[in-house]
Amino acid sequence: MQSKRIVISTFGSFGDVHPYVAIALELKQRGHRPLIATSDVYREKMEAIGIEFHPVRPDLPSFDEPDKIAELMDGLMDPREGSERVMQLVLPHLRDIYEDLSAAVGGADLLLTHPLPLVGPIVAYQRKLPWVSSVLAPLSFFSTYDPPVFPKLPALYHLLKLSPAISRFMFRLVRKELDKLMLPVYEFRADLGMPRGGQPLLEGQHSPTKVLALFSRVMAEPQRDWPPNTVVTGFPLYDRRDYFGEKDASPELLKFLDAGPPPIVFTLGSSAFWVARDFYRDSIEAARNLGRRALLLIGNVRNMPPSPLPDGVAAFEYAPFSEVLPRACAIVHQGGVGTTGQAMRSGKPVLVVPHAHDQFDNGARVERLGCARVLPRPRYNAESATRELKALLDDSKYAESATQVGDVVSEEHGASVAVDEIEKVLGVRVRG
Repeated sequence: MQSKRIVISTFGSFGDVHPYVAIALELKQRGHRPLIATSDVYREKMEAIGIEFHPVRPDLPSFDEPDKIAELMDGLMDPREGSERVMQLVLPHLRDIYEDLSAAVGGADLLLTHPLPLVGPIVAYQRKLPWVSSVLAPLSFFSTYDPPVFPKLPALYHLLKLSPAISRFMFRLVRKELDKLMLPVYEFRADLGMPRGGQPLLEGQHSPTKVLALFSRVMAEPQRDWPPNTVVTGFPLYDRRDYFGEKDASPELLKFLDAGPPPIVFTLGSSAFWVARDFYRDSIEAARNLGRRALLLIGNVRNMPPSPLPDGVAAFEYAPFSEVLPRACAIVHQGGVGTTGQAMRSGKPVLVVPHAHDQFDNGARVERLGCARVLPRPRYNAESATRELKALLDDSKYAESATQVGDVVSEEHGASVAVDEIEKVLGVRVRG
């Protein structure tokens, strides 16, 4: 098979990077030459796993600057303004991103894009480069037939669900607001002598050649208003931190898991833990109220509860979800799509505690599958967590549904399917 150079453009947290790491590793295994183009903060990670890297501005705070990250995340995790604030990280730097990504694609055979960097379609157009786009969560499709749950007003879903006509009307209003937000993109395209193009957060993000939906089909089936060239791949999952040398769960963590019955695992993924506040303290109390053991994945030492921890409670900064979540009795998490995929694959019932962005929609979709309950972050406390977890653990239907979902997700091979589709675009032989 002819080796191809594939540049992958992404931006954001581990949840925005790990799916593309999984794809890059699959590409490399098949003899291709992947390069991940993203913020310089991920350079060490890519070097540790042998993936070629190219820095693309804007950079994010270093992992050695926890106060700066926490300050940034405090705004980004706001349910009403968080998504717009994410855009404000990118929009002032469009020319920088364009210059850096243009340099990264030199000699490339194909560009794979994440929605956030915004200029990927521009670079592909200017360089006449084969382009495959991707989305990480169903919300990105803004389907009128399968409407999303918006973080600003989750209850609006019930109105949108009544009729596609209602959804179309509401989405026209949303489009007007998004067009105002995306004015810098339109202006940048004009500066380059390009047509205005489609709405960058709606149809403009999708490649006319191939769109990869990097999530499980149990979360969302293709709809008639999705791009017709969309392929639902399943989750491309990767769960190593890579920065600090750990390859597996620590011996101490495994010893805790072996020492008693399956615990409730409490995690806030790779971003929301920076705004944890009382989440872990309330979680300990909820587990004790239920007479359950608890494993806290706290993200950063600043979230470590006061010592000594109660009997049956353990706290670690990080652990590979694939090793830990299958050993839980239940999982509490923030609803980011990467964590959602790992939890679904584990086959365990889930309490989703959405903060912002796609987390409300992801949580609602898992709840509709019958294997989860949802408790928005502002309503999460020791009492409410106890009540929701008791309902989750006492009713066997949640565990049964979770097992069924886990069986389906475990049979999907998101990274492999994604690379199959990339190879089809490149015209190389797809592995049988």
